Amino acid sequence: MFRRRAPKPMTWSVVVAAPKGPDGEQWGDTWFAADLVDALTRAGEEARVVFRGGGTAEAREHDDVVVVLRGLRRFVPRRGSATWLLWVISHPELVEVDEPGQYDGVFAASEHWSRGQSGEFGVPVTPLLQATNPHRFTPDAAEPDTGDDLLFVGSTRGEFRPIVRDSLAAGLDVSVYGVGWQDFLPPERIRGEFIPNAELPAAYAAAGVVLNDHWPDMAAEGFLSNRLFDAAACGARILTDPAAGLEDVFGDAVRTLASAPSLLDALTADRAAAFPDRQARLDLAARVARDHSFDARATVLIERARELRGRS
Repeated sequence: MFRRRAPKPMTWSVVVAAPKGPDGEQWGDTWFAADLVDALTRAGEEARVVFRGGGTAEAREHDDVVVVLRGLRRFVPRRGSATWLLWVISHPELVEVDEPGQYDGVFAASEHWSRGQSGEFGVPVTPLLQATNPHRFTPDAAEPDTGDDLLFVGSTRGEFRPIVRDSLAAGLDVSVYGVGWQDFLPPERIRGEFIPNAELPAAYAAAGVVLNDHWPDMAAEGFLSNRLFDAAACGARILTDPAAGLEDVFGDAVRTLASAPSLLDALTADRAAAFPDRQARLDLAARVARDHSFDARATVLIERARELRGRS
């Protein structure tokens, strides 16, 4: 009986704008890339992360595929034998009109933006949302409601982020982790500059409520925060600002400032009424793990790369 041979593994470089070393460990792009590399490896591929400073110059001559995670910086492909894939995961306003056309395939972490930009760029843009690693982000990471009551993890991005500002103005005690907060909060309000990535699943799973917000442009264009996928995979209660396409992905299980009766009620006395119950959150966690894992995203990238390279 004829058996089809398994395809030969492809070699991949995943390029990020983050610097290598301790500074890069505070970038979400670094951990996004690491989770993608792990998923590609589980799928039988050979993959590694390439950091800023190496950039595309470090992409090996024998790479089959180079994935550029487009955030704050543009990378120019080095044309050769490799297949180049662009995945816009943040800051869509920085993508230049001529940029996508330099790649063999283009993806973006927004259904809304992908539909709108395909015509402007002159090349198709395939929606490929952000993702989570359910091997780590799981409801079993910690007992619910045993950690920080109100948790926010993120840098200031140079501003007093609205979800934190409004929560504090409502008299709520928010546990804030991130860099730059000394410019906006007294030291006793800041729990730390950094939660190690290995400890994030437990922090989200144990939190009473995880707070989230987006850059205004990313919310308007439907680039849903990676924090939403991670916290949802942990079964957490989540309160966020509205964003295009949010309900299409999470339904009503993730509450927005617009859907909650009031910030104060949602986060204090009426929490049980304002948020889905535990079973509903577990159901969402299971769906996110199934449909929005890095393994699912890696499958899409591998299929596209093989299609473009003419390999089965």
